[in-house]
Amino acid sequence: MPPTFAICRDGEPVPGSLKGAMAAIGNFDGVHRGHQHLLKMVLTSGKPAAVVTFEPHPRTFFQPDRPLFRLTPEAVKLKIFARLGLDGVFQRRFSGSLAALTAVGFVDLLAQELQLSGVVIGHDFHFGRGREGNPARMAELCRARGLECLIAPAIIEGTEPVSSSAIRAALEAGDIATANWLLGYRWFVEAEVRHGDKRGRELGYPTANMRLPDDCRLRHGIYAVRASVAGQPIDGVASFGRRPTFDNGAPLLEVHLFDFTGDLYGQILDVEFIGWIRGEERFDGIEALIARMDRDSVEARRMLAEDDAVSMIG
Repeated sequence: MPPTFAICRDGEPVPGSLKGAMAAIGNFDGVHRGHQHLLKMVLTSGKPAAVVTFEPHPRTFFQPDRPLFRLTPEAVKLKIFARLGLDGVFQRRFSGSLAALTAVGFVDLLAQELQLSGVVIGHDFHFGRGREGNPARMAELCRARGLECLIAPAIIEGTEPVSSSAIRAALEAGDIATANWLLGYRWFVEAEVRHGDKRGRELGYPTANMRLPDDCRLRHGIYAVRASVAGQPIDGVASFGRRPTFDNGAPLLEVHLFDFTGDLYGQILDVEFIGWIRGEERFDGIEALIARMDRDSVEARRMLAEDDAVSMIG
């Protein structure tokens, strides 16, 4: 993350680089093409460009018994904001006190505590206790406080707006192409490489093993991927699932990097998904499994050679 990218959390003074910022407001899970339209509006405002976002996701606060498949957990989301050229982020803790703020109180927070000069919101943005505020109310309250308020239209692809829900559905179906199209970049995950049973090494396919968040509902199967290792992109093929041929255990992402040798244990790795190859299968023997892994690698190399989507990991 660039050293000029500022993160202002609850209780921290507003950095000088973010005073008088124009800020887009939202959860921004996925930072998809619709979200990016809002970000372009702040980036072209001529003022410091920022976002106001919330952790944990408000739905997690209001419905803790319903796990939410986060497209971009906090660290990933911040990385994308920096990559897109923003000056920084105002990250507010979503708590009972924040949820209890009236629409007036929320806008006062933007004007006084965050010292913003203006905001950008989506056409369907609601805010304040009980979602009492809407875009028209935001414009009215901002006007009274000398804040600029811009309202972005919905971004439509086909007949439906671009949405985080549509992207989650695509990933749950293994439809990487659609997910990446709606995102405007290759979806990626970030996790620590952990020790495994070294079985991949014995098969001729050493892997970097990573545990994804429990809420990840990516379809189990085989994918063409690319990882960033010490800032360098390296092509590969990955399995996400329970390894039915062996232990049928907890879901694990196992990434085989082509033409790579090195120790990755303990490193935090970014892995982006390029394409779906096949579903997870149980094989009757090791020879059949290796033969299929060979074919998967050929297919992954083909997908990687043809893909031209935007990368957020380098």
